[in-house]
Amino acid sequence: MFDLSVIQKNRRDVCVLTYDTLASTNATARELAARGAQDKTVVLSEHQSAGRGRMSRSFFSPDGTGIYMSVIVRRPMTAHNATCLTTLAAVATAQAIESMIHRPVDIKWVNDIYLNEKKVCGILCEGAVEPGTSRMQYAVIGIGVNVTPPMGGFPEEIQKIAGAVFDAVEDANSLRDCLIGEILDRLIFLLGRRDQPLCLAEYRRRSMVIGRDVTVHRVDGTSRAARALEIDDEYRLVVQYESGETAALDGGEVSVRL
Repeated sequence: MFDLSVIQKNRRDVCVLTYDTLASTNATARELAARGAQDKTVVLSEHQSAGRGRMSRSFFSPDGTGIYMSVIVRRPMTAHNATCLTTLAAVATAQAIESMIHRPVDIKWVNDIYLNEKKVCGILCEGAVEPGTSRMQYAVIGIGVNVTPPMGGFPEEIQKIAGAVFDAVEDANSLRDCLIGEILDRLIFLLGRRDQPLCLAEYRRRSMVIGRDVTVHRVDGTSRAARALEIDDEYRLVVQYESGETAALDGGEVSVRL
């Protein structure tokens, strides 16, 4: 079970709701937000039966070994400005993990956290726009972290890419709750500062793709080989294809070619 005294620390402005199991913390957070749930409402679940990642993929969410968390954000922002939330959440999560393990933590554009070349976290930001405007009613930041390896290991289809923040340990729940608290502290701090240039600089510094050969996986299902050049001020990944053509990606994803 979650220890709210560890998770909330001294943050009285954070409302944390805990569940034994949910289909998806993001889905529940969106339902709550649509009914008027306040800014900084946090949805936590021990297990997800239908966890979701980007591009409609499922997110492996076994009981007792991960963090499955969604945070409701309500503040004045346009849909365009809301794109920075994934970047901000990635930076906050990477910093939190690094503070606990004291090892370098990287970010793979656009929303994955890597440790020792293995994915340990995925982030999914969603929201609703006010009808007839470009203003956001609310946004939901979903964060899923593999805290420890699941019993029996990761499923075969993700064994080569999936990792965990900690090895199997007796005090896994305590470490998980401390990590949730660290992520929330950094996330709320960055949300309050709104210092996008500083956050973007940190995001770029942690990038594991800049300067590397990648495969671009586009939303339409096609793929192209490219080299990752930079992340621009709009959070897009600038790549150069083998033809010499350059493009600034604002969708799809990339994988590093070894």
